[in-house]
Amino acid sequence: MSKIRVLGIDLGTTALKAVLSDGHRVIGSASAPVATRRPKPLWSEQAPADWWSALQAACADLSARHKADWRHVAAIGLSGHMHGAVLLKNGKPLRPCILHNDGRAAGEAAALNDRLPGHAAIAGVRAMAGFTAPKLLWLRSHAPALLAEADILLCPKDYLRFRLTGRHATDPVDASGMWLLDVAKRQWCPDIVAATGLHMRQLPEIRDGNTLAGTLTPAAARALRLPSGVAVATGTGDAAANTLGLGLVNEGDGVISLGTAAQIFVSKTRHVPAPVQNIHAFAHALPGLWFQMAAMLNGASPLAWAAALFAPHERIPALLKQVEKGLAEPSRLLFLPYLTGERTPNDDPAMRAAFMGLDASTGKADMLRATLEGIALSLADAYDVLTRTGTVPHILYAVGGGFRSALWARMIASALGREISVIPASETGGALGVARLARQALTGESNESVYGKPRKSSVIAPDPVLQARFETALPRYRALYQALRPIR
Repeated sequence: MSKIRVLGIDLGTTALKAVLSDGHRVIGSASAPVATRRPKPLWSEQAPADWWSALQAACADLSARHKADWRHVAAIGLSGHMHGAVLLKNGKPLRPCILHNDGRAAGEAAALNDRLPGHAAIAGVRAMAGFTAPKLLWLRSHAPALLAEADILLCPKDYLRFRLTGRHATDPVDASGMWLLDVAKRQWCPDIVAATGLHMRQLPEIRDGNTLAGTLTPAAARALRLPSGVAVATGTGDAAANTLGLGLVNEGDGVISLGTAAQIFVSKTRHVPAPVQNIHAFAHALPGLWFQMAAMLNGASPLAWAAALFAPHERIPALLKQVEKGLAEPSRLLFLPYLTGERTPNDDPAMRAAFMGLDASTGKADMLRATLEGIALSLADAYDVLTRTGTVPHILYAVGGGFRSALWARMIASALGREISVIPASETGGALGVARLARQALTGESNESVYGKPRKSSVIAPDPVLQARFETALPRYRALYQALRPIR
C-alpha cells in the first residue's frame, strides 16, 4: 500500500489542477489554464476540448518532474466546477458547455419553480439560473433539435472521465447540482426530468464518489503517459472535493472556500433543505452524508478585477499594504461585489456590482478596501442566512487563494464574528480530495483512515474594532442591494 500513487484532477473555472499523491499528502502539483468565452451578456461558456488539452498539459508537467512516482499511479479521481451542461452525441460535444456562472436561464429557472412549487425541498434548493435544469429549458426553447439529438447529459468532470474511460457516470454531488435529483433518495427525480424535456435515458448512472467507474482506455493512457488499465474513481463536484481534502466528513464540519467563486459548506448526516433561504442542501460524495452550502458567485474574482482596473501595474500584496494603512479610520465606501450576479442569499443572476460613497478624494486604496470589505460582507450575509436554518459549524476552516491575504482573512473573521482556521497551501485541496476518493475506491479503506483533518492551521480571531464596523455596515449593505435591485 505504501507505494500506491493516485492522481487527483480538479477542473476549475480558470484552470485545471492536478496533484500526484499517496492519498494523504501532495507529492507534486501542476496546473494549466482554461479559457472562458462570453459571447453575449450573461453568457459564460467553455469548450470541453480545452479541458482535455489542459489535462494533458498538466499531466505532461507532472510526469516529467516526478517520473518515479508517476510509474506507480494506480487510480485517478476527478472533480470539476458544477452545474455545467455538456451534451454529447456519439461521444462528441454538440455545443460549448454552459457554465455555473451563466445567467441566461433566469426566466427558465423561475418557470421551473412556478411549475414545480413543491420540488425545491426535493431538489435541495429553488431552481437557479446557473443550474443545469434551467439551461436545458433554455436549450429546449432556443435549440430544441440539439436537446433531442443528445445521447447523454454530463457535468464537466464527468466529460473528462468519459474521455478517460469511455463510460458515462456521475456522482450525487454533481447530480444534485443539476437540479434533477431527489436529494434525500439520491435518485433522479422523474417529475423534474420530464419538466425539462429530457428523457431518463439521457442521464448517466449515479455512483458514490468513492466507487470505481472504469479504467483508462489505451488511447487515454497514451495521452496521459500512464499504463492502460489504471482505475478511475467516480469523483465529485468541486463543492465537496475541497472538504474531502480537509477531512470534513463529520456532522458540523465547516469550510469557507474563497476562489473565483465562494462557498460556505457544512457537512450533515441527513438531508436538511432550506429553500426559502436559498441554501443548497445536496447529497455528498460519500454514502450516508449530505451537506448544506451557501454559494456565492463572486469570491476573490472581484479583487482581481478591481486591482487590474485601478492599479494595473502594481502587485496585489503591495496594494493590500496600502489598504491596511487606512484601517484606522472607518471606510466611507460600500461595494456590492455582484459582477456576475448572486445566488445565496438573493438568487439574482441579473444583479451587477456597484460602489456607493465615491467623492473627489476617493483613491485606489479606498476602492480596493471597499472591494475586500464588500466580499467579506457578502460572506457575512450568507453565513447569517445559513446559521438561521439551525446549522452552526463547530469548526470553520478557510481555504482558497483569497486567504493568502492575512488582512482579508482578518476582515472575513470579523465580518462573520467568529474564528476561522486558515489552511496553508490549500489551493490543491480539491485535487487532493478526489485523490483520496480514488485511493479509497482502490483500497476500500475506511473514512477515518483516508480523510484526515489538517495538522496545521492558523486560527484567525475577529478584530473587535473591525467586527463592530462590519455589524454597522451589514444592514447598509443589504439596504443598498434592495435599493438598487429595481433599477439593475
